[in-house]
Amino acid sequence: MDSPHGVEMEVAAVGPDFIPALWAPVPPAIHPRYADINAATARWAHAYKVGSPQLRGRLVTQDIGLFAARILPDGDEDVITLLSDFVLWLFGVDDGHCEEGALGRNPGELNAALHGLLRIAQQPGTPMLVDDSLAWALRDLSRRIEGHATPAQTARWVDALREYFWSVVWEAHHRSAGTVPSLNDYTLMRLYDGATTVVLPLLEMGHGYALDADERDHPAVRAAGEMASFVITWDNDLLSHHKEHRSGDYYLNVIRVLEHERGCTTGQALATAVAQRDRVLRLFLRLRTHLEAQAGPELRQYLESLGRFIRASQDWGISSLRYTTPDDPAPLPSTFSSRPTDDSDDALDIPVIAEWWSLLPAATHESVSACTAP
Repeated sequence: MDSPHGVEMEVAAVGPDFIPALWAPVPPAIHPRYADINAATARWAHAYKVGSPQLRGRLVTQDIGLFAARILPDGDEDVITLLSDFVLWLFGVDDGHCEEGALGRNPGELNAALHGLLRIAQQPGTPMLVDDSLAWALRDLSRRIEGHATPAQTARWVDALREYFWSVVWEAHHRSAGTVPSLNDYTLMRLYDGATTVVLPLLEMGHGYALDADERDHPAVRAAGEMASFVITWDNDLLSHHKEHRSGDYYLNVIRVLEHERGCTTGQALATAVAQRDRVLRLFLRLRTHLEAQAGPELRQYLESLGRFIRASQDWGISSLRYTTPDDPAPLPSTFSSRPTDDSDDALDIPVIAEWWSLLPAATHESVSACTAP
Protein backbone atom coordinates (compact mmCIF):
# COMPACT_ATOMS: atom_id res chain seq x y z
CA MET A 1 0.00 0.00 0.00
CA ASP A 2 1.13 3.57 -0.72
CA SER A 3 -0.81 5.02 2.22
CA PRO A 4 0.54 5.51 5.75
CA HIS A 5 -0.98 3.17 8.33
CA GLY A 6 -2.36 5.99 10.46
CA VAL A 7 -4.53 7.45 7.70
CA GLU A 8 -5.77 4.01 6.74
CA MET A 9 -6.91 3.34 10.31
CA GLU A 10 -8.59 6.75 10.62
CA VAL A 11 -10.69 6.15 7.50
CA ALA A 12 -11.57 2.62 8.56
CA ALA A 13 -12.65 3.82 12.00
CA VAL A 14 -15.10 6.40 10.64
CA GLY A 15 -16.52 4.32 7.80
CA PRO A 16 -15.75 3.40 4.19
CA ASP A 17 -17.63 6.41 2.75
CA PHE A 18 -15.82 8.96 4.92
CA ILE A 19 -13.57 11.30 2.92
CA PRO A 20 -10.94 13.01 5.11
CA ALA A 21 -10.09 16.67 4.68
CA LEU A 22 -7.91 16.83 1.56
CA TRP A 23 -4.62 18.68 1.45
CA ALA A 24 -5.12 22.01 -0.36
CA PRO A 25 -1.91 24.05 -0.50
CA VAL A 26 -3.13 26.45 -3.23
CA PRO A 27 -5.12 29.37 -1.79
CA PRO A 28 -8.75 29.80 -2.96
CA ALA A 29 -9.90 32.56 -5.31
CA ILE A 30 -13.00 33.34 -7.34
CA HIS A 31 -13.97 35.90 -10.00
CA PRO A 32 -16.16 38.65 -8.50
CA ARG A 33 -18.91 38.14 -11.10
CA TYR A 34 -19.32 34.44 -10.38
CA ALA A 35 -23.07 34.72 -9.73
CA ASP A 36 -23.70 36.37 -13.12
CA ILE A 37 -21.55 33.76 -14.84
CA ASN A 38 -23.46 30.96 -13.13
CA ALA A 39 -26.81 32.45 -14.14
CA ALA A 40 -25.65 32.97 -17.73
CA THR A 41 -24.68 29.31 -18.02
CA ALA A 42 -28.09 28.20 -16.76
CA ARG A 43 -29.76 30.37 -19.43
CA TRP A 44 -27.42 28.98 -22.09
CA ALA A 45 -28.16 25.38 -21.10
CA HIS A 46 -31.90 25.96 -21.39
CA ALA A 47 -31.58 27.90 -24.65
CA TYR A 48 -29.63 25.08 -26.33
CA LYS A 49 -31.55 22.30 -24.54
CA VAL A 50 -28.38 20.57 -23.39
CA GLY A 51 -29.33 17.03 -22.40
CA SER A 52 -32.75 15.75 -21.44
CA PRO A 53 -34.99 18.08 -19.40
CA GLN A 54 -34.30 15.97 -16.30
CA LEU A 55 -30.53 16.01 -16.81
CA ARG A 56 -30.49 19.70 -17.66
CA GLY A 57 -32.55 20.43 -14.56
CA ARG A 58 -29.83 18.79 -12.47
CA LEU A 59 -26.90 20.40 -14.25
CA VAL A 60 -28.13 23.97 -13.81
CA THR A 61 -28.29 23.48 -10.03
CA GLN A 62 -24.67 22.34 -9.73
CA ASP A 63 -23.00 25.78 -9.71
CA ILE A 64 -20.78 25.05 -12.68
CA GLY A 65 -20.34 28.79 -13.18
CA LEU A 66 -18.72 29.01 -9.74
CA PHE A 67 -16.31 26.24 -10.75
CA ALA A 68 -15.26 28.16 -13.87
CA ALA A 69 -14.99 31.40 -11.90
CA ARG A 70 -12.58 29.68 -9.52
CA ILE A 71 -10.44 28.30 -12.36
CA LEU A 72 -9.91 31.78 -13.83
CA PRO A 73 -10.49 34.12 -10.87
CA ASP A 74 -8.83 37.08 -12.58
CA GLY A 75 -9.52 36.06 -16.17
CA ASP A 76 -11.69 37.50 -18.93
CA GLU A 77 -15.37 37.21 -18.02
CA ASP A 78 -16.42 36.17 -21.52
CA VAL A 79 -13.91 33.33 -21.51
CA ILE A 80 -14.98 32.24 -18.02
CA THR A 81 -18.59 32.13 -19.21
CA LEU A 82 -17.47 30.15 -22.26
CA LEU A 83 -15.60 27.75 -19.99
CA SER A 84 -18.63 27.39 -17.73
CA ASP A 85 -20.91 26.63 -20.69
CA PHE A 86 -18.37 24.15 -22.06
CA VAL A 87 -18.04 22.29 -18.76
CA LEU A 88 -21.82 21.99 -18.53
CA TRP A 89 -21.86 20.67 -22.12
CA LEU A 90 -19.19 18.11 -21.21
CA PHE A 91 -21.37 16.89 -18.35
CA GLY A 92 -24.26 16.70 -20.80
CA VAL A 93 -22.17 14.35 -22.93
CA ASP A 94 -20.68 12.39 -20.03
CA ASP A 95 -23.89 11.98 -18.03
CA GLY A 96 -26.32 11.77 -20.94
CA HIS A 97 -24.39 9.73 -23.49
CA CYS A 98 -21.76 7.87 -21.48
CA GLU A 99 -23.04 7.10 -17.99
CA GLU A 100 -26.83 7.23 -18.12
CA GLY A 101 -27.57 6.67 -21.81
CA ALA A 102 -27.63 3.47 -23.86
CA LEU A 103 -24.56 4.59 -25.83
CA GLY A 104 -22.47 4.27 -22.69
CA ARG A 105 -22.70 0.49 -22.97
CA ASN A 106 -22.13 0.33 -26.71
CA PRO A 107 -18.60 1.57 -27.48
CA GLY A 108 -19.01 1.22 -31.25
CA GLU A 109 -22.13 3.35 -31.46
CA LEU A 110 -20.73 5.81 -28.93
CA ASN A 111 -17.58 6.17 -31.02
CA ALA A 112 -19.66 6.96 -34.13
CA ALA A 113 -21.76 9.55 -32.28
CA LEU A 114 -18.73 11.27 -30.81
CA HIS A 115 -16.95 11.39 -34.16
CA GLY A 116 -19.90 13.33 -35.52
CA LEU A 117 -19.61 15.81 -32.68
CA LEU A 118 -15.87 16.06 -33.26
CA ARG A 119 -16.51 17.17 -36.85
CA ILE A 120 -18.85 19.85 -35.53
CA ALA A 121 -16.07 21.09 -33.23
CA GLN A 122 -13.64 21.20 -36.17
CA GLN A 123 -16.07 22.79 -38.60
CA PRO A 124 -19.18 24.17 -36.89
CA GLY A 125 -20.81 24.95 -40.22
CA THR A 126 -20.85 21.29 -41.30
CA PRO A 127 -24.45 20.39 -42.29
CA MET A 128 -24.87 17.32 -40.10
CA LEU A 129 -26.55 16.40 -36.79
CA VAL A 130 -29.08 19.15 -37.49
CA ASP A 131 -31.60 17.63 -35.07
CA ASP A 132 -29.08 17.11 -32.25
CA SER A 133 -29.21 19.71 -29.47
CA LEU A 134 -25.73 18.76 -28.21
CA ALA A 135 -24.38 19.42 -31.70
CA TRP A 136 -26.03 22.85 -31.85
CA ALA A 137 -24.63 23.74 -28.44
CA LEU A 138 -21.19 22.58 -29.59
CA ARG A 139 -21.47 24.76 -32.71
CA ASP A 140 -21.95 27.75 -30.47
CA LEU A 141 -19.02 26.77 -28.26
CA SER A 142 -16.73 26.17 -31.22
CA ARG A 143 -17.49 29.54 -32.79
CA ARG A 144 -16.88 31.29 -29.48
CA ILE A 145 -13.61 29.40 -29.03
CA GLU A 146 -12.49 30.63 -32.45
CA GLY A 147 -13.34 34.18 -31.38
CA HIS A 148 -10.94 34.05 -28.42
CA ALA A 149 -8.24 31.64 -29.60
CA THR A 150 -5.45 31.54 -32.11
CA PRO A 151 -5.81 28.90 -34.85
CA ALA A 152 -3.23 26.78 -33.04
CA GLN A 153 -5.14 27.01 -29.74
CA THR A 154 -8.37 26.06 -31.50
CA ALA A 155 -6.63 23.04 -33.04
CA ARG A 156 -5.27 22.00 -29.63
CA TRP A 157 -8.76 22.30 -28.15
CA VAL A 158 -10.14 20.00 -30.86
CA ASP A 159 -7.24 17.55 -30.36
CA ALA A 160 -7.90 17.47 -26.61
CA LEU A 161 -11.60 16.89 -27.28
CA ARG A 162 -10.62 13.93 -29.46
CA GLU A 163 -8.53 12.52 -26.61
CA TYR A 164 -11.47 12.90 -24.27
CA PHE A 165 -13.80 11.14 -26.72
CA TRP A 166 -11.36 8.23 -27.16
CA SER A 167 -11.09 7.80 -23.41
CA VAL A 168 -14.86 7.66 -22.81
CA VAL A 169 -15.17 5.06 -25.57
CA TRP A 170 -12.50 3.06 -23.71
CA GLU A 171 -14.58 3.43 -20.55
CA ALA A 172 -17.69 2.30 -22.44
CA HIS A 173 -15.84 -0.88 -23.40
CA HIS A 174 -15.31 -1.71 -19.72
CA ARG A 175 -18.87 -0.72 -18.87
CA SER A 176 -20.29 -2.99 -21.58
CA ALA A 177 -18.12 -5.90 -20.43
CA GLY A 178 -18.54 -5.22 -16.71
CA THR A 179 -14.75 -5.30 -16.25
CA VAL A 180 -12.40 -3.28 -14.07
CA PRO A 181 -9.11 -2.06 -15.62
CA SER A 182 -5.70 -2.25 -13.98
CA LEU A 183 -4.53 0.75 -11.97
CA ASN A 184 -1.94 1.53 -14.65
CA ASP A 185 -4.51 1.50 -17.46
CA TYR A 186 -7.01 3.43 -15.37
CA THR A 187 -4.44 6.13 -14.59
CA LEU A 188 -3.69 6.65 -18.27
CA MET A 189 -7.36 6.78 -19.18
CA ARG A 190 -8.16 9.15 -16.31
CA LEU A 191 -5.67 11.73 -17.57
CA TYR A 192 -8.10 12.25 -20.46
CA ASP A 193 -11.60 11.07 -19.57
CA GLY A 194 -11.88 13.68 -16.82
CA ALA A 195 -11.85 16.26 -19.66
CA THR A 196 -9.19 18.26 -17.84
CA THR A 197 -6.93 18.51 -20.88
CA VAL A 198 -9.77 20.09 -22.88
CA VAL A 199 -9.77 22.96 -20.38
CA LEU A 200 -6.05 23.72 -20.67
CA PRO A 201 -6.23 25.86 -23.87
CA LEU A 202 -8.85 28.02 -22.15
CA LEU A 203 -6.40 28.81 -19.36
CA GLU A 204 -4.38 30.70 -21.96
CA MET A 205 -7.42 32.26 -23.63
CA GLY A 206 -8.69 33.51 -20.29
CA HIS A 207 -5.62 35.70 -19.93
CA GLY A 208 -5.21 36.62 -23.60
CA TYR A 209 -1.93 34.92 -24.44
CA ALA A 210 -0.67 31.90 -26.36
CA LEU A 211 2.27 29.93 -25.03
CA ASP A 212 5.12 29.32 -27.42
CA ALA A 213 4.77 25.75 -28.73
CA ASP A 214 8.30 24.74 -27.69
CA GLU A 215 7.64 26.05 -24.20
CA ARG A 216 4.19 24.50 -23.82
CA ASP A 217 5.29 21.13 -25.21
CA HIS A 218 8.46 20.88 -23.13
CA PRO A 219 8.28 17.52 -21.30
CA ALA A 220 8.32 19.14 -17.86
CA VAL A 221 5.57 21.65 -18.71
CA ARG A 222 3.46 18.93 -20.30
CA ALA A 223 4.00 16.76 -17.21
CA ALA A 224 2.88 19.62 -14.95
CA GLY A 225 -0.43 19.68 -16.82
CA GLU A 226 -0.74 15.91 -16.48
CA MET A 227 -0.03 16.09 -12.75
CA ALA A 228 -2.80 18.66 -12.39
CA SER A 229 -5.12 16.31 -14.28
CA PHE A 230 -4.16 13.44 -11.98
CA VAL A 231 -4.87 15.38 -8.79
CA ILE A 232 -8.14 16.80 -10.15
CA THR A 233 -9.45 13.42 -11.30
CA TRP A 234 -8.33 11.58 -8.14
CA ASP A 235 -10.11 14.26 -6.07
CA ASN A 236 -13.17 13.85 -8.27
CA ASP A 237 -13.12 10.08 -7.70
CA LEU A 238 -12.85 10.56 -3.95
CA LEU A 239 -15.63 13.14 -3.75
CA SER A 240 -17.97 11.33 -6.16
CA HIS A 241 -17.49 7.82 -4.76
CA HIS A 242 -20.53 8.03 -2.47
CA LYS A 243 -22.79 9.11 -5.35
CA GLU A 244 -21.39 6.56 -7.77
CA HIS A 245 -21.25 3.40 -5.71
CA ARG A 246 -24.72 3.95 -4.20
CA SER A 247 -26.34 4.42 -7.59
CA GLY A 248 -26.42 0.69 -8.27
CA ASP A 249 -25.03 1.25 -11.77
CA TYR A 250 -21.66 0.23 -13.15
CA TYR A 251 -19.00 2.81 -12.36
CA LEU A 252 -15.26 3.28 -12.69
CA ASN A 253 -13.46 4.98 -9.85
CA VAL A 254 -9.93 4.75 -8.44
CA ILE A 255 -11.30 3.34 -5.18
CA ARG A 256 -12.99 0.51 -7.04
CA VAL A 257 -9.88 -0.07 -9.15
CA LEU A 258 -7.68 -0.31 -6.04
CA GLU A 259 -10.12 -2.63 -4.28
CA HIS A 260 -10.14 -4.90 -7.33
CA GLU A 261 -6.40 -4.87 -8.04
CA ARG A 262 -5.07 -5.09 -4.49
CA GLY A 263 -7.85 -6.98 -2.76
CA CYS A 264 -8.14 -4.29 -0.09
CA THR A 265 -11.06 -2.80 1.79
CA THR A 266 -12.82 0.38 0.73
CA GLY A 267 -11.21 2.27 3.60
CA GLN A 268 -7.75 1.05 2.64
CA ALA A 269 -8.32 1.92 -1.02
CA LEU A 270 -9.55 5.39 -0.07
CA ALA A 271 -6.50 6.04 2.10
CA THR A 272 -4.22 4.83 -0.70
CA ALA A 273 -5.88 7.14 -3.23
CA VAL A 274 -5.52 10.12 -0.88
CA ALA A 275 -1.83 9.33 -0.39
CA GLN A 276 -1.33 9.01 -4.16
CA ARG A 277 -2.89 12.41 -4.90
CA ASP A 278 -0.86 13.98 -2.08
CA ARG A 279 2.40 12.61 -3.46
CA VAL A 280 1.61 13.82 -6.99
CA LEU A 281 0.48 17.22 -5.69
CA ARG A 282 3.77 17.62 -3.80
CA LEU A 283 5.65 16.77 -6.98
CA PHE A 284 3.55 19.27 -8.97
CA LEU A 285 4.38 22.06 -6.52
CA ARG A 286 8.09 21.29 -6.60
CA LEU A 287 8.15 21.08 -10.39
CA ARG A 288 6.15 24.30 -10.71
CA THR A 289 8.61 26.14 -8.48
CA HIS A 290 11.51 24.78 -10.53
CA LEU A 291 9.91 25.86 -13.83
CA GLU A 292 8.89 29.30 -12.55
CA ALA A 293 12.52 30.11 -11.73
CA GLN A 294 13.36 30.12 -15.44
CA ALA A 295 9.98 30.98 -17.00
CA GLY A 296 8.72 34.09 -18.74
CA PRO A 297 5.51 35.84 -17.64
CA GLU A 298 3.19 33.75 -19.84
CA LEU A 299 4.50 30.41 -18.65
CA ARG A 300 4.36 31.62 -15.05
CA GLN A 301 0.72 32.59 -15.60
CA TYR A 302 -0.02 29.18 -17.12
CA LEU A 303 1.60 27.36 -14.19
CA GLU A 304 -0.35 29.50 -11.74
CA SER A 305 -3.56 28.68 -13.61
CA LEU A 306 -2.85 24.95 -13.29
CA GLY A 307 -2.74 25.41 -9.52
CA ARG A 308 -5.95 27.44 -9.63
CA PHE A 309 -7.59 24.64 -11.61
CA ILE A 310 -6.63 22.11 -8.91
CA ARG A 311 -7.98 24.28 -6.09
CA ALA A 312 -11.14 25.17 -8.04
CA SER A 313 -11.93 21.47 -8.42
CA GLN A 314 -11.47 20.97 -4.68
CA ASP A 315 -13.65 23.91 -3.63
CA TRP A 316 -16.39 23.03 -6.09
CA GLY A 317 -16.20 19.33 -5.30
CA ILE A 318 -17.02 19.70 -1.59
CA SER A 319 -19.85 22.20 -2.15
CA SER A 320 -21.65 21.40 -5.43
CA LEU A 321 -24.96 19.55 -5.41
CA ARG A 322 -23.34 17.28 -7.99
CA TYR A 323 -21.41 15.58 -5.17
CA THR A 324 -23.05 16.50 -1.87
CA THR A 325 -26.24 14.61 -2.89
CA PRO A 326 -28.59 16.16 -0.29
CA ASP A 327 -31.20 13.39 -0.70
CA ASP A 328 -28.56 10.87 0.42
CA PRO A 329 -25.92 13.08 2.06
CA ALA A 330 -22.35 12.25 1.17
CA PRO A 331 -19.90 12.38 4.11
CA LEU A 332 -17.67 14.94 2.43
CA PRO A 333 -15.26 17.25 4.28
CA SER A 334 -16.23 20.88 4.70
CA THR A 335 -12.65 22.10 5.18
CA PHE A 336 -9.19 21.26 3.88
CA SER A 337 -6.01 20.01 5.48
CA SER A 338 -2.79 22.02 5.69
CA ARG A 339 -0.62 18.88 5.51
CA PRO A 340 -0.29 15.99 3.07
CA THR A 341 -0.79 12.44 4.28
CA ASP A 342 2.19 11.27 2.21
CA ASP A 343 5.42 13.28 2.07
CA SER A 344 7.53 10.77 0.13
CA ASP A 345 9.56 11.96 -2.85
CA ASP A 346 9.59 8.46 -4.37
CA ALA A 347 7.75 7.73 -7.60
CA LEU A 348 4.39 6.02 -7.29
CA ASP A 349 4.26 2.40 -8.42
CA ILE A 350 2.25 3.31 -11.52
CA PRO A 351 4.48 2.82 -14.61
CA VAL A 352 2.53 5.12 -16.92
CA ILE A 353 3.40 8.18 -14.78
CA ALA A 354 6.70 7.07 -13.22
CA GLU A 355 8.72 9.31 -15.55
CA TRP A 356 7.30 12.41 -13.88
CA TRP A 357 9.71 12.00 -10.97
CA SER A 358 12.73 12.03 -13.31
CA LEU A 359 11.91 15.50 -14.61
CA LEU A 360 12.82 17.31 -11.41
CA PRO A 361 16.52 17.79 -10.61
CA ALA A 362 17.49 16.14 -7.34
CA ALA A 363 18.71 19.48 -5.96
CA THR A 364 15.14 20.85 -5.97
CA HIS A 365 13.77 18.24 -3.56
CA GLU A 366 13.38 20.80 -0.80
CA SER A 367 10.47 21.04 1.59
CA VAL A 368 7.17 21.93 -0.06
CA SER A 369 6.30 24.24 2.83
CA ALA A 370 9.12 26.55 1.76
CA CYS A 371 7.38 27.46 -1.50
CA THR A 372 3.64 27.09 -0.96
CA ALA A 373 0.98 28.65 1.19
CA PRO A 374 -0.77 26.45 3.77
